[in-house]
Order: sequence, then structure tokens, then C-alpha cells
Amino acid sequence: MRLRLDAELEQITEQLRALARATDRLHGLLDAVLAISRELELSAVLHRVVTTAMDLVGARYGALGVLHESGEYLEQFIPVGLSEQERADLAETGFPRGKGVLGFLIRHPVPLRVDDIRSHPASAGFPAGHPRLRTLLGVAISVRGSIYGDLYLSERRDGQPFDAHDENIVVALAGAAGIAIENVRLFEQARAGSEQFQRLLLPTLPDLRPFDAAAIYRPAAQPHPLGGDWYDAILLPDDTLAVVIGDVVGHDLHAAAAMASTRNMLRALLFDRRTPPSAVLAQLDRTLQAITDNPVTTVSLARIEPAGPAWRLHWSSAGHLPPLLITPDRQAEYLNAEPGLPLGVSIEHPRPDHTHPVPPDATVVFFTDGLIEHPGHPIDQSLAELAELATAHAALPLEDYVQTLADHHPSDGHDDIAILAIRTPHT
Repeated sequence: MRLRLDAELEQITEQLRALARATDRLHGLLDAVLAISRELELSAVLHRVVTTAMDLVGARYGALGVLHESGEYLEQFIPVGLSEQERADLAETGFPRGKGVLGFLIRHPVPLRVDDIRSHPASAGFPAGHPRLRTLLGVAISVRGSIYGDLYLSERRDGQPFDAHDENIVVALAGAAGIAIENVRLFEQARAGSEQFQRLLLPTLPDLRPFDAAAIYRPAAQPHPLGGDWYDAILLPDDTLAVVIGDVVGHDLHAAAAMASTRNMLRALLFDRRTPPSAVLAQLDRTLQAITDNPVTTVSLARIEPAGPAWRLHWSSAGHLPPLLITPDRQAEYLNAEPGLPLGVSIEHPRPDHTHPVPPDATVVFFTDGLIEHPGHPIDQSLAELAELATAHAALPLEDYVQTLADHHPSDGHDDIAILAIRTPHT
């Protein structure tokens, strides 16, 4: 009697352990689905799918093969788990295209468990330098009803072959992966369309001779449908160059529309009024508040005017960051001055004007805050890093110069970036 009770208790205990393992796996699967759904870049989603599947079943190796649109072979292969030496050994082999057992799964997209790869009828062996794998669990990933690719796992760390529980959880993960892949593809299409729309709103700089000019817009690394950063530069009838950099608060269609309307109004005012930048900004602010519901906007409006053999920067700021002056001998100076209130805050406060000499062959850099903001760094540190970067590359042609600033900026990339650089003529 005692022996039978002990046996039953042991059976119940094992069932409880199995239930606990199943519960842990279910929680692991749910956590994995959430993690995958948070990724917003396709490459990150695909890599996360592989690493998550490996974690869920305790596999040493994993890979995801993406099918060519013909569905006949793999056009992309994402391996995980290879050591540096194994990667080096396979460097000249190239990634698998879908032969052997991998090809069998392409032709028969149902879950595949193999305890001994070499004994499988479709096995074609391993290329030189490839780890000698024994077990395989393969599951197809479908997107909108079509096979997108295959998820492969090999070698459980405990040395056991893959079992039905492993297969079930990987099949469930593959279903979630298909949805995540579709979502991120749709998001990337929408983002690409938004970026194209944003760029269409920004001007192509005209011929500004005798000045040299270049500008760049870079969308945020994190997803924002649209942004409000903009720049502009136009030659005025009085032989001066007007330069504008601005940033509308927000990241949506409203911000983009507000940016476009503000830029167009400002252009009209610049041609109509031969007045100081402060007066132009004051009139712009009154007009915007009278006829629009535009969000708060920061702007820096400058005129580069002849001043004897050199030039003079005459500017007014509506809450915007100061321009950065790089002299011909590569000295950097932020033209700090009273910034004034952003547009859309109050039309009662006066707007100050500022002037500063600009020598020939100098570069003035106007930029939005996305270039320097970083939550982990003080603003002064980011400004110092930008000044160092700007002086180190000041000899570059301006197109390369703004590209370099946008590529190596000190910010965390959470916001859009607009940069406009102007270089004064030689003497």
C-alpha cells in the first residue's frame, strides 16, 4: 500500500513539474511575442525571432532563412550561435541557399523534426568548416498566407532530440513572427512614404553664388510618421542671403503641415520686407497666431550681409539654438545671444536682433536640436562634441560636411535632424 502511494505521489509530482515547465514555457512564449512585436526594424525582428526560438527550446544553434520571391531558394540567411572561429571557417563558403534538408523544408513547409540529419533522405552533408550538427527542428514562417521563410534550430543544449513540446512552442512563435514581420514591413512602407513626403516639403537649395551652401534632413531613428524640422536659404534683391532653420513641435501630419505653412509665409515676408530679422519674425508670429492654430515653433532667421571686404551675420532667434561659426583657421564659436520666445507663445514680447562679423571662407552651421540632444549627456557636452566634430571636418566640401555631421552627431537619434551650412566666399 505504501509503495503504491509513493508511486502515485511521484507520478503526481512529475505531472506538477511538467505543468510548471509548460507554464514557464507559456510565459516565455508570451514574453517573446511581446519582445518581437516591439521591434520596428525588419532586421531586428528576424534576429529576435531566431534568438527567442533558441531560448525557448534551449538550442545551441539557430537560423532564419528568407525565401526569394520565387519561393525556390533562400535569398537571406541569418545564423545565430556560431563561434568566431566557426564564422571564420565558413567565410568563403557563403550562406546556405536551401539545399539538402533545408531545401526539403522549403518544398514541404510543415514542421520538421530530425534526430539525425545525416540519415535524412534529403541530407546533402555539410560544407567544409560547418559545425557537424545532428538534430534539427524546422518550422515555416508564413506572412499573409505565403511562406516567407523557415526557422531552423539545432542541437539542444541538454543533448536530447527536439520533442513535440519544442515543436508546438516554435510553431506558435512562428505564427507570431509572421504577424510581426508583416507589421514591420507595413510600418517601413509607411515610414518610407512619410519620409518622401517630408523631403518633398523641404526645398532644394537654389544657386546661391557667391555663397556655397548645403543642407541635409535626417529622420529620427525612432518611429515618427512626420516631423517639423525645416531649412531654407534664398538670395534677396538687396544682395544679401537669407537663411532659415526651424522646428515645429510635434511629430505628426499637423506638425508637417505647420512647417510647410510657416516656411511659405516666411518666404513671402522675406521678399516683401527689407526689415531686420526681428521684425520679420514678429510679423510672422502675429500672422500665424491670427490665422492658424500651428504648434509652438522655434526659428532662427539670419541675413548674411556684405560688410566691406568681409560679411556680417545679422540674425534673430525665436527660441532656437545658436548658429555655429567655424573660422578659416578652424576656430569654433557658438553665436550665443538672447534667443527670444518661440513662435506661438506671445506676440507682446520684443524680438532682439544680433550681429556678428563673418570672415571670408568661414562656415556657419544652422541646425535643429535633434543634432545634439541626448538624455544621458548635458547639453553643453553635446554642443562641445558638435563643435569638435565641425572643426575636425571643416575642410570638406559642404555636401560631404553636412553628411558627416549627420552621420556622427552626438545625439541619441530620437529626433529629426536638419542641418544647413553656409560658406562665405573667398576674398
